Amino acid sequence: MNFFKKLFNIPVTEDKEIQKQEVDLSLDDLFVHNFVEKGGKFLYCLKENEVVENLKNILRENNWKQITLLDNHLASFFDREDAVIDKNFHIDVPVFLNCEHLIADTGDILFSSKQLKSTKISEMPQNFIVYATTSQLVKDRRQGLTGINIHHKGDLPTNISSVKNYNLNKSDDNFLNYGNSNSKNLYLLLLEDL
Repeated sequence: MNFFKKLFNIPVTEDKEIQKQEVDLSLDDLFVHNFVEKGGKFLYCLKENEVVENLKNILRENNWKQITLLDNHLASFFDREDAVIDKNFHIDVPVFLNCEHLIADTGDILFSSKQLKSTKISEMPQNFIVYATTSQLVKDRRQGLTGINIHHKGDLPTNISSVKNYNLNKSDDNFLNYGNSNSKNLYLLLLEDL
């Protein structure tokens, strides 16, 4: 068909040309697009009080009365009447934690032993609430690993892994992941800090 168009000098329609053009998204737009495509729930916050309010709304919406909290710095986002805070994992209790980096080109969230301790993601509760800042956005996994190297110089974390799927019902066809599902029902509270 294209041969005849060239032979008879028939112009290609603009619609096809527009579809072929690549769109360059900013780092944060690319991450959000990929994250939401995978089923993640995203809440953008301009101030810390918005993080607190959105966290309360998530707890209320899901009727969660208890939450696992591993980082004491994140306790400042809670009022004691919002939820009972626990320091140990329970499979049916959601976990609230921070992360190492947000990977823009895949929409993944990168964690290490600094957040997960020695627990594998597949062994953690199904419900995650992640607190991150816009300064944690990186282009790809390579930049994320470089960032971990720089940030934790001299005390490199172990157990580096990522949540790649935010839909609990989606199956992973990759045979390397058989029996090791890291699908999570995930909320991301992203605070603007740049």
